[in-house]
Amino acid sequence: MIYRQIVIKLGTSSLTNGTKNLSRSQMLEYVRQIAKLHKAGHRIVMTSSGAIAAGREVISNTKTDSSLPSKQMLAAVGQVRLMEIWTQLFGLFDIPVGQILLTRGDFSNRQSYLNVRDTLWALLRQGIIPIVNENDTVATHETRVGDNDNLSALIANMVAADLLVLLTDQEGLYTADPRTNPDASLIHVVDKIDDSIWALAKGAVSGLGTGGMTTKLEAALLATKSGTSTVIAKAQKAHVLDSIVDGKNVGTLFKSKSTPQESRKRWLISEKAQGQLEIDSGAYDRMTQHGASLLPVGLVKVIGNFERGAVVHIHTVNQPAFGVGLTSYSSDELKLLIKAQTAEIEQRLGYTYGPEIVHRDNFVLS
Repeated sequence: MIYRQIVIKLGTSSLTNGTKNLSRSQMLEYVRQIAKLHKAGHRIVMTSSGAIAAGREVISNTKTDSSLPSKQMLAAVGQVRLMEIWTQLFGLFDIPVGQILLTRGDFSNRQSYLNVRDTLWALLRQGIIPIVNENDTVATHETRVGDNDNLSALIANMVAADLLVLLTDQEGLYTADPRTNPDASLIHVVDKIDDSIWALAKGAVSGLGTGGMTTKLEAALLATKSGTSTVIAKAQKAHVLDSIVDGKNVGTLFKSKSTPQESRKRWLISEKAQGQLEIDSGAYDRMTQHGASLLPVGLVKVIGNFERGAVVHIHTVNQPAFGVGLTSYSSDELKLLIKAQTAEIEQRLGYTYGPEIVHRDNFVLS
């Protein structure tokens, strides 16, 4: 399978190589492999833990406790150091990186979700590797995702990733606990995450991170439901990322039953439409015969009141709906864009979310 978008999660134990400090040599090895994939044309998003570990390096001579303010202080100091290291290491390969810090609210609020998604896509289109982490400095118990495994799965869904790689200190999912059972064997492929698979999940080995095998299974379940195949593999295994992308038998593969595009289209069809867009015959032909996106020049009429990112039916004059899609603009904005040329969008609105009213990846024929 060809993986266009790949989300790679690196946990604290993977970055510290089992110690209490960040391992620059180990981080450089990850960067070398990611740089190879990047230059081969894969679009990579990284989810990187390690901010608190990096913070402890910076203020190693200062006594801290386990309170939330102390952890957030360490994260604030460490996030700067962590990004400095990633920037320097990727710079060796002439690859720019960008930082995105998120909380659960960025996924539950529709406008925030769309803004984050658009930012990620803008970075990827420019050949920049986004490095995502939970915003520990401001997150409360209610707003935390809680672990970077599930955060990675949410990001994979957001960018319609083909593959999610969860790198950890274990080889993958075993038939039993390999720490206590010498007969435990690695499970190479999981077709379905059922009760028998959940029963195999155990806690984290190192104690350095926030997620054990249970959170990785939660992430794999979320990702595969969204159309993203998931691999759990040992971070320190030689050429681990190269091997996974090449389809070699590394770690545990959780198969997705569909592609991200198929999963998104099934969801679109099942959702209740919040409005309608009436388009001209030229736009209809481009969308149905040539797989094009809907541009404002083809828009004739906007029916209903809805926000950006709403599900809408699309039809031509006096004809039933032929498709359903997600809008890039609200109904009020779209009314100002009727018959507009692409270059006029920013002139009419004062800003732009891109040239497409409905992108072809967010459209399905009904």
